[in-house]
Amino acid sequence: MSGRGWVLFAAMSILWGIPYLMIKVAVEGVSVPMVVFARTVVGAAILLPLALRAGRPTWLRERWKPLLAFAVIEIMIPWGLLSDAEQHITSSMTGLLIAASPIVAVLIGRLTGDAERLGAARWAGLAVGLAGVVVLAAPALGDGSPWAIVEVLLVAVCYATAPIIAARRLSDVPALPMTAVCLGGAALVYAAPAALTWPQTLPDGRVLAALAGLAVLCTALAFLVFFALIREVGPSRALVFTYVNPAVAVTAGVLVLGEPLTASIVVAFALILAGSVLATAPRARKPITPVGSPECR
Repeated sequence: MSGRGWVLFAAMSILWGIPYLMIKVAVEGVSVPMVVFARTVVGAAILLPLALRAGRPTWLRERWKPLLAFAVIEIMIPWGLLSDAEQHITSSMTGLLIAASPIVAVLIGRLTGDAERLGAARWAGLAVGLAGVVVLAAPALGDGSPWAIVEVLLVAVCYATAPIIAARRLSDVPALPMTAVCLGGAALVYAAPAALTWPQTLPDGRVLAALAGLAVLCTALAFLVFFALIREVGPSRALVFTYVNPAVAVTAGVLVLGEPLTASIVVAFALILAGSVLATAPRARKPITPVGSPECR
């Protein structure tokens, strides 16, 4: 990987590792609809002008159905659920539970027609990763936060499903315009709920800074960096940063918010990370060996 690729990789690991911290701070001062609206409207305002430079989105009329499904499953539902859940559980736990998304994606792909067979290593990865989720979620289920755990796991399902829709139905749609349109649509959906729950007094600086960080850094800038990373190293290698995000989320929660770093969190992190790596590892292909020649790799 080039030096520029490593810089982009490090930036993405941070930009999509700290949203959970910022959401946790933001929901202390404003409503859930306000958090999502602020994030989407500012993100759309930054990305739409850049997207329009490429011309009018002529594909919008033909692809509006899968595009709507992608926007609902990738942004509208999960961002609301995340914000609501973080009113009850720590940002560290949220980030770790979301890390199960690659594991869920393998299961969903298998159930929706993915023809690739799962080998022993990938099945083992699924089992190990799910064990990590159980280790992490079990204490919270007993302390009165079961619905918050369910919400975050639903987010993991959404984050696992949306890329499948994009890959199967939107693979030829430019990424930047698609993201800008999805953010704009989500902002319109959340505009009315945000207006109805608008704070009567100006939130404190900490909350405003979290909202600004979510919108500018974790949304607009993050997508621009993500697209640059894809161009630099390719889509498969670009997604490796998702294995680093949970560590960033836990570190940020512990250092900034003083969240506890328990033994169960450490064990769960190790299990989920190992499970994700195993479950998403590409299946080794046997080389074609000509008749009469020695087999080699």
